[in-house]
Amino acid sequence: MQSNGRVPSWASALIGLVSGAVAVGVSLLAAGLVKPAAFPVVAVGNAVVDLTPAPLKEWAIRTFGESDKTVLLAGILLLLAAIAAALGRAAVRDLRYGLAGLAVFGLVGVAAALTRPGSGLMDVLPALAGAGAGMLALRWLVRRSLVPADSSALAGPYSGAVGSAGAAHDIGATPPSRTSPGPLPETSPGSVPGSVPGPPQGAGERRDPSAPPVMRAGNDLRAFDRRGLLTGAVGGVVVAGIAGVAGRMFSGQAEVSAARSGVTLPRPARPLAPLPAGADLRIKGLSPFVTPNIDFYRVDTALMVPQVDPRDWTLTIHGMVDRPVELTFADLMKRAVVEADVTLCCVSNEVGGPYIGNARWLGVSLAGVLRDAGVRKDADMLLSTSADGWTAGTPVDVVMDGRDALLAFGMNGRPLPVDHGFPVRQVVPGLYGYVSATKWVTDIKVTRFDRDEAYWTPRGWSARGPIKTESRIDLPRDGATVPAGKTVVAGVAWAQHKGVDAVEVRVDRGQWRQARLAEAPTADTWRQWVLDDWDATPGSHTIEVRATDATGYTQTGDRVPIAPDGATGWHTITVEVT
Repeated sequence: MQSNGRVPSWASALIGLVSGAVAVGVSLLAAGLVKPAAFPVVAVGNAVVDLTPAPLKEWAIRTFGESDKTVLLAGILLLLAAIAAALGRAAVRDLRYGLAGLAVFGLVGVAAALTRPGSGLMDVLPALAGAGAGMLALRWLVRRSLVPADSSALAGPYSGAVGSAGAAHDIGATPPSRTSPGPLPETSPGSVPGSVPGPPQGAGERRDPSAPPVMRAGNDLRAFDRRGLLTGAVGGVVVAGIAGVAGRMFSGQAEVSAARSGVTLPRPARPLAPLPAGADLRIKGLSPFVTPNIDFYRVDTALMVPQVDPRDWTLTIHGMVDRPVELTFADLMKRAVVEADVTLCCVSNEVGGPYIGNARWLGVSLAGVLRDAGVRKDADMLLSTSADGWTAGTPVDVVMDGRDALLAFGMNGRPLPVDHGFPVRQVVPGLYGYVSATKWVTDIKVTRFDRDEAYWTPRGWSARGPIKTESRIDLPRDGATVPAGKTVVAGVAWAQHKGVDAVEVRVDRGQWRQARLAEAPTADTWRQWVLDDWDATPGSHTIEVRATDATGYTQTGDRVPIAPDGATGWHTITVEVT
Protein backbone atom coordinates (compact mmCIF):
# COMPACT_ATOMS: atom_id res chain seq x y z
CA MET A 1 0.00 0.00 0.00
CA GLN A 2 1.32 3.42 -0.95
CA SER A 3 -0.11 6.80 -0.07
CA ASN A 4 1.04 10.25 -1.05
CA GLY A 5 -1.37 12.31 1.01
CA ARG A 6 -0.81 13.71 4.45
CA VAL A 7 -1.61 11.91 7.69
CA PRO A 8 -1.22 13.87 10.94
CA SER A 9 2.21 13.38 12.51
CA TRP A 10 0.72 12.26 15.81
CA ALA A 11 -1.27 9.57 14.00
CA SER A 12 1.65 8.12 12.09
CA ALA A 13 3.81 8.14 15.25
CA LEU A 14 1.02 6.40 17.18
CA ILE A 15 0.81 3.70 14.50
CA GLY A 16 4.53 3.02 14.90
CA LEU A 17 4.54 3.13 18.71
CA VAL A 18 1.62 0.72 19.07
CA SER A 19 3.13 -1.65 16.50
CA GLY A 20 6.42 -1.53 18.40
CA ALA A 21 4.64 -2.21 21.70
CA VAL A 22 2.95 -5.27 20.18
CA ALA A 23 6.33 -6.49 18.93
CA VAL A 24 7.93 -6.07 22.37
CA GLY A 25 5.00 -7.67 24.21
CA VAL A 26 4.80 -10.70 21.93
CA SER A 27 8.58 -11.18 22.02
CA LEU A 28 8.46 -11.10 25.84
CA LEU A 29 5.72 -13.72 25.78
CA ALA A 30 7.73 -15.93 23.42
CA ALA A 31 10.85 -15.48 25.57
CA GLY A 32 8.89 -16.52 28.65
CA LEU A 33 7.93 -19.74 26.87
CA VAL A 34 11.39 -20.39 25.40
CA LYS A 35 14.07 -18.73 27.53
CA PRO A 36 13.69 -15.40 29.41
CA ALA A 37 17.23 -14.33 28.50
CA ALA A 38 16.28 -14.58 24.80
CA PHE A 39 13.97 -11.56 25.14
CA PRO A 40 15.35 -9.37 22.31
CA VAL A 41 15.59 -6.20 24.41
CA VAL A 42 17.69 -8.07 26.97
CA ALA A 43 19.71 -9.91 24.32
CA VAL A 44 20.55 -6.62 22.59
CA GLY A 45 21.32 -5.01 25.95
CA ASN A 46 23.67 -7.85 26.88
CA ALA A 47 25.41 -7.50 23.53
CA VAL A 48 25.80 -3.77 24.20
CA VAL A 49 27.30 -4.53 27.63
CA ASP A 50 29.73 -7.01 26.10
CA LEU A 51 30.83 -4.59 23.38
CA THR A 52 31.09 -1.52 25.61
CA PRO A 53 34.72 -0.48 26.28
CA ALA A 54 35.84 -0.91 29.88
CA PRO A 55 36.28 2.86 30.55
CA LEU A 56 32.68 3.49 29.50
CA LYS A 57 31.47 0.68 31.78
CA GLU A 58 33.42 2.16 34.67
CA TRP A 59 31.84 5.55 33.98
CA ALA A 60 28.37 3.98 33.96
CA ILE A 61 28.95 2.27 37.30
CA ARG A 62 30.36 5.47 38.84
CA THR A 63 27.53 7.58 37.47
CA PHE A 64 24.50 5.33 37.89
CA GLY A 65 25.69 2.81 40.49
CA GLU A 66 23.50 -0.27 40.79
CA SER A 67 20.92 1.44 38.52
CA ASP A 68 23.22 1.16 35.50
CA LYS A 69 21.24 -1.77 34.06
CA THR A 70 17.93 0.04 34.51
CA VAL A 71 19.35 3.08 32.74
CA LEU A 72 20.64 0.94 29.86
CA LEU A 73 17.32 -0.87 29.39
CA ALA A 74 15.40 2.42 29.62
CA GLY A 75 17.72 3.91 26.99
CA ILE A 76 17.19 0.94 24.66
CA LEU A 77 13.40 1.18 25.06
CA LEU A 78 13.43 4.94 24.41
CA LEU A 79 15.53 4.42 21.30
CA LEU A 80 13.15 1.68 20.13
CA ALA A 81 10.20 4.00 20.73
CA ALA A 82 11.78 6.77 18.65
CA ILE A 83 12.57 4.35 15.82
CA ALA A 84 9.08 2.85 16.00
CA ALA A 85 7.53 6.30 15.68
CA ALA A 86 9.73 6.99 12.65
CA LEU A 87 8.73 3.66 11.09
CA GLY A 88 5.09 4.58 11.59
CA ARG A 89 5.59 7.79 9.64
CA ALA A 90 7.34 5.87 6.89
CA ALA A 91 4.60 3.24 6.77
CA VAL A 92 1.78 5.69 6.06
CA ARG A 93 3.73 6.85 3.02
CA ASP A 94 4.61 3.36 1.89
CA LEU A 95 3.78 0.35 4.04
CA ARG A 96 6.75 -1.55 2.64
CA TYR A 97 9.17 0.86 4.34
CA GLY A 98 7.66 0.22 7.76
CA LEU A 99 7.58 -3.55 7.26
CA ALA A 100 11.19 -3.55 6.11
CA GLY A 101 12.25 -1.56 9.17
CA LEU A 102 10.58 -4.01 11.55
CA ALA A 103 12.17 -6.90 9.69
CA VAL A 104 15.61 -5.33 10.18
CA PHE A 105 15.05 -5.01 13.90
CA GLY A 106 13.92 -8.60 14.04
CA LEU A 107 17.19 -9.62 12.44
CA VAL A 108 19.13 -7.50 14.96
CA GLY A 109 17.33 -9.36 17.76
CA VAL A 110 18.13 -12.69 16.13
CA ALA A 111 21.82 -11.79 15.81
CA ALA A 112 21.98 -10.61 19.44
CA ALA A 113 20.32 -13.81 20.70
CA LEU A 114 22.74 -16.01 18.77
CA THR A 115 25.78 -14.25 20.28
CA ARG A 116 24.82 -15.21 23.83
CA PRO A 117 26.72 -18.10 25.44
CA GLY A 118 24.88 -21.39 25.12
CA SER A 119 22.40 -20.04 22.60
CA GLY A 120 20.52 -22.29 20.18
CA LEU A 121 18.04 -22.02 17.35
CA MET A 122 15.12 -21.76 19.78
CA ASP A 123 16.61 -18.52 21.12
CA VAL A 124 15.78 -16.72 17.88
CA LEU A 125 12.04 -17.41 18.18
CA PRO A 126 11.24 -14.42 20.45
CA ALA A 127 12.83 -11.96 18.01
CA LEU A 128 11.09 -13.56 15.03
CA ALA A 129 7.74 -13.72 16.82
CA GLY A 130 8.02 -10.11 17.94
CA ALA A 131 8.98 -8.85 14.49
CA GLY A 132 6.17 -10.83 12.86
CA ALA A 133 3.57 -9.57 15.35
CA GLY A 134 4.80 -6.00 14.91
CA MET A 135 4.52 -6.26 11.14
CA LEU A 136 0.97 -7.60 11.36
CA ALA A 137 0.01 -4.85 13.78
CA LEU A 138 1.57 -2.19 11.53
CA ARG A 139 -0.30 -3.42 8.46
CA TRP A 140 -3.56 -3.62 10.42
CA LEU A 141 -3.25 -0.13 11.92
CA VAL A 142 -2.34 1.47 8.62
CA ARG A 143 -5.33 -0.15 6.94
CA ARG A 144 -7.63 0.99 9.75
CA SER A 145 -6.25 4.50 9.51
CA LEU A 146 -6.49 4.83 5.72
CA VAL A 147 -9.92 3.64 4.67
CA PRO A 148 -11.26 3.54 1.10
CA ALA A 149 -13.10 6.72 0.18
CA ASP A 150 -16.60 6.31 -1.32
CA SER A 151 -17.89 8.16 -4.36
CA SER A 152 -18.42 11.36 -2.42
CA ALA A 153 -14.69 11.45 -1.78
CA LEU A 154 -14.16 12.08 -5.46
CA ALA A 155 -15.82 15.42 -4.98
CA GLY A 156 -13.67 16.21 -1.98
CA PRO A 157 -11.10 18.30 -3.81
CA TYR A 158 -13.81 20.50 -5.19
CA SER A 159 -16.33 20.73 -2.39
CA GLY A 160 -14.34 19.97 0.78
CA ALA A 161 -16.25 16.75 1.44
CA VAL A 162 -14.48 13.51 2.29
CA GLY A 163 -15.83 10.10 1.33
CA SER A 164 -15.76 7.18 3.73
CA ALA A 165 -18.96 7.04 5.64
CA GLY A 166 -16.98 6.66 8.82
CA ALA A 167 -14.34 9.26 8.08
CA ALA A 168 -16.64 12.11 7.18
CA HIS A 169 -18.83 11.73 10.22
CA ASP A 170 -15.99 10.96 12.64
CA ILE A 171 -13.93 13.96 11.72
CA GLY A 172 -16.82 16.30 11.27
CA ALA A 173 -16.20 17.18 7.62
CA THR A 174 -18.45 19.70 5.95
CA PRO A 175 -21.19 18.03 3.82
CA PRO A 176 -20.68 18.45 0.09
CA SER A 177 -22.23 21.51 -1.50
CA ARG A 178 -22.30 19.69 -4.80
CA THR A 179 -20.73 16.66 -6.35
CA SER A 180 -18.54 16.41 -9.34
CA PRO A 181 -20.58 15.25 -12.32
CA GLY A 182 -17.75 13.44 -14.03
CA PRO A 183 -14.84 11.18 -13.20
CA LEU A 184 -11.82 12.40 -11.31
CA PRO A 185 -9.54 14.38 -13.62
CA GLU A 186 -6.30 12.76 -14.67
CA THR A 187 -3.07 13.84 -13.02
CA SER A 188 -1.78 16.93 -14.71
CA PRO A 189 1.76 17.16 -15.97
CA GLY A 190 4.21 18.11 -13.21
CA SER A 191 1.95 17.02 -10.35
CA VAL A 192 3.03 14.49 -7.70
CA PRO A 193 2.27 10.96 -8.97
CA GLY A 194 -0.67 9.45 -7.16
CA SER A 195 -1.82 12.75 -5.64
CA VAL A 196 -5.32 14.07 -5.96
CA PRO A 197 -5.37 17.08 -8.29
CA GLY A 198 -6.82 20.38 -7.21
CA PRO A 199 -9.80 22.05 -8.81
CA PRO A 200 -9.57 23.15 -12.39
CA GLN A 201 -8.60 26.72 -13.03
CA GLY A 202 -11.47 29.04 -12.59
CA ALA A 203 -13.31 26.86 -10.05
CA GLY A 204 -14.70 29.05 -7.36
CA GLU A 205 -14.81 26.49 -4.58
CA ARG A 206 -11.95 25.24 -2.35
CA ARG A 207 -11.42 22.18 -0.18
CA ASP A 208 -12.43 22.59 3.47
CA PRO A 209 -9.10 22.66 5.40
CA SER A 210 -10.75 20.99 8.41
CA ALA A 211 -11.60 17.87 6.45
CA PRO A 212 -9.35 14.84 6.61
CA PRO A 213 -6.99 14.39 3.70
CA VAL A 214 -7.86 12.22 0.76
CA MET A 215 -4.95 10.26 -0.63
CA ARG A 216 -4.34 7.75 -3.36
CA ALA A 217 -3.06 4.28 -2.31
CA GLY A 218 -2.15 2.41 -5.44
CA ASN A 219 -5.21 2.95 -7.64
CA ASP A 220 -7.57 3.59 -4.70
CA LEU A 221 -8.42 6.81 -2.94
CA ARG A 222 -8.10 6.57 0.83
CA ALA A 223 -9.07 8.91 3.64
CA PHE A 224 -7.65 9.22 7.15
CA ASP A 225 -10.00 7.65 9.70
CA ARG A 226 -9.21 8.91 13.19
CA ARG A 227 -11.76 6.71 14.92
CA GLY A 228 -10.45 3.64 13.14
CA LEU A 229 -6.91 4.44 14.24
CA LEU A 230 -7.77 5.14 17.86
CA THR A 231 -9.89 2.02 18.33
CA GLY A 232 -7.19 -0.03 16.61
CA ALA A 233 -4.51 1.52 18.82
CA VAL A 234 -6.46 0.61 21.96
CA GLY A 235 -6.71 -2.95 20.69
CA GLY A 236 -2.99 -3.06 19.98
CA VAL A 237 -2.12 -1.74 23.45
CA VAL A 238 -4.35 -4.39 25.03
CA VAL A 239 -2.64 -7.14 23.02
CA ALA A 240 0.81 -5.80 23.96
CA GLY A 241 -0.12 -5.56 27.63
CA ILE A 242 -1.62 -9.03 27.88
CA ALA A 243 1.33 -10.57 26.04
CA GLY A 244 3.82 -8.74 28.26
CA VAL A 245 2.12 -9.75 31.52
CA ALA A 246 1.85 -13.35 30.34
CA GLY A 247 5.50 -13.30 29.33
CA ARG A 248 6.57 -12.21 32.80
CA MET A 249 4.41 -14.92 34.33
CA PHE A 250 5.90 -17.58 32.08
CA SER A 251 9.44 -16.33 32.78
CA GLY A 252 9.39 -18.37 35.97
CA GLN A 253 9.66 -15.51 38.47
CA ALA A 254 6.60 -16.60 40.43
CA GLU A 255 7.68 -20.25 40.45
CA VAL A 256 11.23 -19.47 41.55
CA SER A 257 10.00 -17.11 44.26
CA ALA A 258 7.67 -19.80 45.56
CA ALA A 259 10.44 -22.41 45.39
CA ARG A 260 12.78 -20.12 47.33
CA SER A 261 10.13 -19.59 50.00
CA GLY A 262 9.85 -23.36 50.34
CA VAL A 263 13.58 -23.92 50.96
CA THR A 264 14.43 -24.94 54.52
CA LEU A 265 18.08 -24.27 55.24
CA PRO A 266 19.95 -27.14 56.90
CA ARG A 267 21.87 -26.57 60.10
CA PRO A 268 25.65 -26.20 59.80
CA ALA A 269 27.79 -29.08 61.00
CA ARG A 270 29.58 -26.64 63.34
CA PRO A 271 27.44 -23.53 63.93
CA LEU A 272 29.37 -20.32 64.35
CA ALA A 273 29.37 -18.68 67.73
CA PRO A 274 27.27 -15.51 68.02
CA LEU A 275 29.08 -12.41 66.88
CA PRO A 276 31.32 -10.87 69.56
CA ALA A 277 29.57 -8.10 71.45
CA GLY A 278 32.16 -5.62 70.29
CA ALA A 279 31.97 -6.48 66.57
CA ASP A 280 29.41 -3.75 65.92
CA LEU A 281 30.01 -0.35 67.53
CA ARG A 282 26.36 0.56 66.85
CA ILE A 283 27.12 4.14 65.87
CA LYS A 284 24.35 5.81 63.89
CA GLY A 285 25.46 6.30 60.30
CA LEU A 286 28.28 3.73 60.53
CA SER A 287 27.91 0.70 58.25
CA PRO A 288 26.62 -2.19 60.42
CA PHE A 289 28.91 -5.16 60.79
CA VAL A 290 26.35 -7.39 59.05
CA THR A 291 24.95 -5.86 55.88
CA PRO A 292 21.20 -6.57 55.53
CA ASN A 293 20.38 -8.57 52.41
CA ILE A 294 18.27 -5.76 50.99
CA ASP A 295 21.21 -3.33 51.30
CA PHE A 296 23.93 -5.65 50.01
CA TYR A 297 25.53 -4.27 46.86
CA ARG A 298 24.85 -5.89 43.51
CA VAL A 299 27.18 -5.47 40.53
CA ASP A 300 26.93 -7.94 37.65
CA THR A 301 26.22 -8.06 33.93
CA ALA A 302 22.73 -9.62 34.18
CA LEU A 303 20.17 -7.28 32.62
CA MET A 304 17.47 -9.82 33.44
CA VAL A 305 18.10 -11.68 36.69
CA PRO A 306 18.25 -15.42 35.93
CA GLN A 307 15.30 -17.34 37.36
CA VAL A 308 16.66 -20.75 38.33
CA ASP A 309 14.34 -23.24 39.98
CA PRO A 310 16.31 -25.25 42.57
CA ARG A 311 14.44 -28.37 41.45
CA ASP A 312 16.00 -27.99 38.00
CA TRP A 313 19.43 -26.73 39.11
CA THR A 314 22.53 -28.85 38.63
CA LEU A 315 26.21 -28.09 39.05
CA THR A 316 28.65 -29.87 36.75
CA ILE A 317 32.36 -30.07 37.67
CA HIS A 318 34.52 -31.30 34.83
CA GLY A 319 37.74 -30.65 32.94
CA MET A 320 41.05 -31.51 34.56
CA VAL A 321 39.56 -33.86 37.12
CA ASP A 322 39.72 -37.61 37.67
CA ARG A 323 35.98 -38.00 38.30
CA PRO A 324 33.54 -35.50 36.79
CA VAL A 325 30.79 -34.58 39.26
CA GLU A 326 27.18 -33.52 38.78
CA LEU A 327 25.25 -32.30 41.81
CA THR A 328 21.58 -31.43 42.22
CA PHE A 329 20.35 -28.94 44.79
CA ALA A 330 19.17 -31.85 46.94
CA ASP A 331 22.64 -33.46 46.69
CA LEU A 332 24.25 -30.22 47.82
CA MET A 333 21.96 -29.86 50.83
CA LYS A 334 22.90 -33.37 52.00
CA ARG A 335 26.59 -32.54 52.28
CA ALA A 336 28.26 -31.17 55.43
CA VAL A 337 27.09 -27.56 55.73
CA VAL A 338 29.50 -24.74 56.56
CA GLU A 339 28.72 -21.34 58.07
CA ALA A 340 31.13 -18.43 57.53
CA ASP A 341 31.30 -14.67 58.00
CA VAL A 342 32.78 -13.23 54.82
CA THR A 343 33.08 -9.73 53.38
CA LEU A 344 32.71 -9.43 49.60
CA CYS A 345 34.05 -6.53 47.55
CA CYS A 346 33.69 -5.57 43.89
CA VAL A 347 36.73 -4.56 41.87
CA SER A 348 34.65 -1.60 40.64
CA ASN A 349 34.71 -0.14 44.15
CA GLU A 350 36.41 3.24 44.05
CA VAL A 351 38.38 4.41 47.09
CA GLY A 352 35.70 5.03 49.72
CA GLY A 353 33.06 3.42 47.49
CA PRO A 354 29.89 1.48 48.44
CA TYR A 355 30.44 -1.82 46.60
CA ILE A 356 31.39 -3.86 49.65
CA GLY A 357 29.34 -5.73 52.23
CA ASN A 358 29.58 -8.35 54.94
CA ALA A 359 27.25 -11.31 55.51
CA ARG A 360 26.99 -14.68 57.23
CA TRP A 361 26.91 -17.26 54.47
CA LEU A 362 25.70 -20.86 54.58
CA GLY A 363 26.81 -23.50 52.09
CA VAL A 364 29.15 -26.39 51.45
CA SER A 365 32.91 -26.39 51.05
CA LEU A 366 33.93 -25.80 47.45
CA ALA A 367 37.28 -27.42 48.20
CA GLY A 368 35.50 -30.53 49.47
CA VAL A 369 33.50 -30.88 46.25
CA LEU A 370 36.67 -30.41 44.20
CA ARG A 371 38.47 -33.09 46.23
CA ASP A 372 35.66 -35.48 45.40
CA ALA A 373 36.23 -34.74 41.72
CA GLY A 374 39.99 -35.21 42.03
CA VAL A 375 41.62 -32.01 40.73
CA ARG A 376 44.77 -32.77 38.75
CA LYS A 377 48.05 -31.29 39.95
CA ASP A 378 48.71 -29.15 36.88
CA ALA A 379 45.31 -27.40 37.06
CA ASP A 380 45.46 -23.84 38.37
CA MET A 381 42.09 -22.28 37.44
CA LEU A 382 38.38 -22.83 38.06
CA LEU A 383 36.33 -21.43 35.18
CA SER A 384 32.88 -21.05 36.73
CA THR A 385 29.84 -20.25 34.60
CA SER A 386 26.61 -18.56 35.59
CA ALA A 387 23.15 -19.55 34.35
CA ASP A 388 23.27 -16.52 32.04
CA GLY A 389 26.66 -17.48 30.57
CA TRP A 390 28.92 -15.10 32.54
CA THR A 391 32.26 -16.61 33.61
CA ALA A 392 34.86 -16.08 36.33
CA GLY A 393 38.36 -17.51 36.64
CA THR A 394 39.35 -18.43 40.22
CA PRO A 395 42.82 -19.58 41.26
CA VAL A 396 42.68 -23.21 42.41
CA ASP A 397 45.33 -22.71 45.10
CA VAL A 398 43.28 -19.99 46.80
CA VAL A 399 40.19 -22.19 46.99
CA MET A 400 42.16 -25.17 48.30
CA ASP A 401 44.28 -23.37 50.95
CA GLY A 402 41.85 -23.88 53.83
CA ARG A 403 39.79 -20.68 53.69
CA ASP A 404 35.99 -20.86 53.74
CA ALA A 405 35.41 -20.95 49.97
CA LEU A 406 31.75 -21.91 49.62
CA LEU A 407 29.05 -23.01 47.28
CA ALA A 408 26.59 -20.87 49.21
CA PHE A 409 22.80 -21.20 49.33
CA GLY A 410 22.10 -19.15 52.46
CA MET A 411 22.71 -15.48 53.33
CA ASN A 412 22.15 -13.99 56.79
CA GLY A 413 19.92 -16.85 57.87
CA ARG A 414 17.72 -16.95 54.76
CA PRO A 415 17.92 -18.62 51.35
CA LEU A 416 19.96 -16.57 48.92
CA PRO A 417 17.97 -13.69 47.40
CA VAL A 418 17.38 -14.25 43.69
CA ASP A 419 19.34 -11.07 42.90
CA HIS A 420 22.32 -12.50 44.76
CA GLY A 421 22.49 -15.88 43.05
CA PHE A 422 19.68 -18.15 44.22
CA PRO A 423 19.81 -21.07 44.36
CA VAL A 424 23.63 -21.32 44.58
CA ARG A 425 26.57 -18.96 44.20
CA GLN A 426 30.29 -18.97 44.91
CA VAL A 427 31.79 -17.13 47.88
CA VAL A 428 35.58 -17.00 48.09
CA PRO A 429 37.18 -14.81 50.79
CA GLY A 430 39.99 -12.54 49.72
CA LEU A 431 39.23 -12.25 45.99
CA TYR A 432 37.34 -9.55 44.14
CA GLY A 433 33.98 -10.75 42.88
CA TYR A 434 34.88 -10.69 39.19
CA VAL A 435 37.27 -13.63 39.72
CA SER A 436 35.36 -15.55 42.36
CA ALA A 437 31.77 -14.69 43.26
CA THR A 438 29.83 -16.34 40.44
CA LYS A 439 26.08 -16.08 41.04
CA TRP A 440 23.59 -18.65 39.74
CA VAL A 441 26.59 -20.94 39.22
CA THR A 442 25.86 -24.03 37.11
CA ASP A 443 29.23 -25.19 35.76
CA ILE A 444 32.83 -25.32 36.97
CA LYS A 445 35.53 -26.32 34.51
CA VAL A 446 38.86 -27.19 36.12
CA THR A 447 41.47 -25.83 33.73
CA ARG A 448 44.50 -23.54 33.43
CA PHE A 449 44.94 -19.79 33.06
CA ASP A 450 47.06 -20.35 29.95
CA ARG A 451 44.23 -22.28 28.28
CA ASP A 452 41.03 -20.43 29.19
CA GLU A 453 39.95 -16.86 29.86
CA ALA A 454 37.01 -15.65 31.93
CA TYR A 455 34.63 -12.85 30.96
CA TRP A 456 36.64 -9.84 32.18
CA THR A 457 40.19 -10.94 31.39
CA PRO A 458 40.14 -10.28 27.61
CA ARG A 459 38.58 -6.90 28.43
CA GLY A 460 41.78 -5.76 30.13
CA TRP A 461 41.31 -6.87 33.73
CA SER A 462 43.80 -8.88 35.74
CA ALA A 463 43.35 -12.66 35.64
CA ARG A 464 43.85 -12.92 39.41
CA GLY A 465 42.17 -10.37 41.68
CA PRO A 466 43.24 -10.41 45.34
CA ILE A 467 41.41 -7.76 47.37
CA LYS A 468 43.63 -4.87 48.45
CA THR A 469 43.91 -3.54 51.98
CA GLU A 470 41.61 -0.50 52.16
CA SER A 471 39.60 1.66 54.54
CA ARG A 472 36.66 4.04 54.32
CA ILE A 473 35.26 6.96 56.31
CA ASP A 474 31.50 6.65 56.93
CA LEU A 475 31.16 9.49 59.46
CA PRO A 476 31.06 12.36 58.90
CA ARG A 477 29.96 12.29 55.25
CA ASP A 478 32.03 14.05 52.65
CA GLY A 479 30.84 17.64 52.34
CA ALA A 480 28.90 17.53 55.62
CA THR A 481 28.56 20.46 58.00
CA VAL A 482 29.18 19.55 61.64
CA PRO A 483 29.12 21.56 64.87
CA ALA A 484 32.33 22.52 66.60
CA GLY A 485 33.52 20.40 69.50
CA LYS A 486 33.99 16.69 70.10
CA THR A 487 33.21 14.92 66.79
CA VAL A 488 33.06 11.22 65.96
CA VAL A 489 35.01 10.01 62.94
CA ALA A 490 34.20 6.37 62.10
CA GLY A 491 34.26 3.87 59.28
CA VAL A 492 35.27 0.39 58.16
CA ALA A 493 38.51 -1.20 56.99
CA TRP A 494 39.18 -4.53 55.28
CA ALA A 495 42.05 -6.82 54.37
CA GLN A 496 40.30 -10.12 53.59
CA HIS A 497 42.04 -13.28 54.68
CA LYS A 498 44.80 -11.19 56.25
CA GLY A 499 42.92 -9.14 58.81
CA VAL A 500 43.11 -5.49 59.85
CA ASP A 501 45.58 -4.76 62.67
CA ALA A 502 45.41 -0.96 62.83
CA VAL A 503 43.59 2.08 61.44
CA GLU A 504 44.98 5.61 61.54
CA VAL A 505 43.27 8.94 60.96
CA ARG A 506 44.70 12.38 60.37
CA VAL A 507 43.16 15.82 60.01
CA ASP A 508 44.55 18.56 57.77
CA ARG A 509 47.70 16.54 57.08
CA GLY A 510 48.67 16.55 60.74
CA GLN A 511 49.90 13.63 62.81
CA TRP A 512 48.37 10.20 62.22
CA ARG A 513 46.28 9.08 65.21
CA GLN A 514 45.31 5.52 66.12
CA ALA A 515 41.61 4.76 65.87
CA ARG A 516 39.86 2.30 68.17
CA LEU A 517 39.03 -0.99 66.44
CA ALA A 518 35.91 -3.08 66.89
CA GLU A 519 36.18 -6.83 67.32
CA ALA A 520 36.43 -9.01 64.20
CA PRO A 521 35.41 -12.67 64.38
CA THR A 522 37.75 -13.68 61.51
CA ALA A 523 40.32 -12.22 59.16
CA ASP A 524 37.80 -12.61 56.31
CA THR A 525 35.52 -9.77 57.41
CA TRP A 526 35.77 -6.02 57.49
CA ARG A 527 36.37 -4.23 60.78
CA GLN A 528 34.73 -1.13 62.18
CA TRP A 529 36.87 1.65 63.62
CA VAL A 530 36.21 4.94 65.43
CA LEU A 531 38.06 8.08 66.50
CA ASP A 532 35.68 9.67 68.98
CA ASP A 533 37.70 12.52 70.43
CA TRP A 534 38.46 14.83 67.49
CA ASP A 535 38.06 18.37 68.77
CA ALA A 536 36.64 20.01 65.64
CA THR A 537 37.30 23.73 65.28
CA PRO A 538 35.37 26.09 62.98
CA GLY A 539 36.46 26.08 59.36
CA SER A 540 37.05 23.64 56.52
CA HIS A 541 38.91 20.43 57.37
CA THR A 542 40.29 17.48 55.41
CA ILE A 543 40.18 14.01 57.01
CA GLU A 544 42.15 10.99 55.74
CA VAL A 545 42.28 7.34 56.79
CA ARG A 546 44.62 4.41 56.21
CA ALA A 547 44.72 0.79 57.41
CA THR A 548 47.51 -1.65 58.23
CA ASP A 549 46.89 -5.38 57.78
CA ALA A 550 48.20 -8.35 59.77
CA THR A 551 51.14 -8.79 57.39
CA GLY A 552 52.43 -5.34 58.37
CA TYR A 553 51.46 -3.70 55.07
CA THR A 554 50.05 -0.19 55.33
CA GLN A 555 47.79 0.84 52.48
CA THR A 556 49.37 3.23 50.04
CA GLY A 557 48.26 6.79 49.53
CA ASP A 558 48.98 6.56 45.80
CA ARG A 559 45.74 6.86 43.86
CA VAL A 560 45.27 4.38 41.02
CA PRO A 561 42.01 3.64 39.16
CA ILE A 562 40.01 0.46 39.58
CA ALA A 563 41.33 -1.12 36.36
CA PRO A 564 42.99 -3.54 36.00
CA ASP A 565 43.00 -4.98 39.54
CA GLY A 566 41.37 -2.58 42.02
CA ALA A 567 41.75 1.02 43.19
CA THR A 568 44.21 2.22 45.82
CA GLY A 569 44.63 5.40 47.84
CA TRP A 570 43.56 6.94 51.14
CA HIS A 571 39.91 7.82 51.47
CA THR A 572 39.78 11.58 51.96
CA ILE A 573 36.80 13.75 52.86
CA THR A 574 36.24 17.46 53.48
CA VAL A 575 33.86 18.80 56.14
CA GLU A 576 32.77 22.25 57.29
CA VAL A 577 32.75 22.90 61.03
CA THR A 578 30.53 25.71 62.34
